Amino acid sequence: MSGTATRIQALPTRPATPAAIAPYGTLIEPGEDGMPFGAADAVLDLGRGTPRLYIMRLAARPMRVAAITRHAAVTQCLASTRGEDWFIALASPGDAGDAAAVPDPAGIEAFRIPGGTALALHRGTWHAGPFFTAPSMDFLNLELADTNTADHRTVRLDRAFALAFDIVP
Repeated sequence: MSGTATRIQALPTRPATPAAIAPYGTLIEPGEDGMPFGAADAVLDLGRGTPRLYIMRLAARPMRVAAITRHAAVTQCLASTRGEDWFIALASPGDAGDAAAVPDPAGIEAFRIPGGTALALHRGTWHAGPFFTAPSMDFLNLELADTNTADHRTVRLDRAFALAFDIVP
């Protein structure tokens, strides 16, 4: 679609609830210490490499989704370190093993992730963000050591579909 003007579409946010997030991953809410593993816990897939847990510092940027990314080899987990709310755009993982897959722009949703919770994305879930309104934020990020170099497929929505989304908080 080269040469076509990019259409900007508003993308209102939905509150993140376990049910709303279920197609994309698990919303991990606080629970009492000692609770046994259960349906409210994320099922992690970290067996395709060396797990990496780090604190990712991000500077604020416009809440425009012009590209969306997936990681086919890992379930990625994100949480704000200071308990602030944040935003993310998500689309169904489809077949995580399909290296040529592209997301359906009509299926992209935006969510407000409440502070004090974490988000565990299913393997292959398309995502853009985290986005936030503060000047910067820190996030716990659990992925694989090589996720950003060996398992990082990005589709430019503005190029592939002449479309971008502005997240509306």
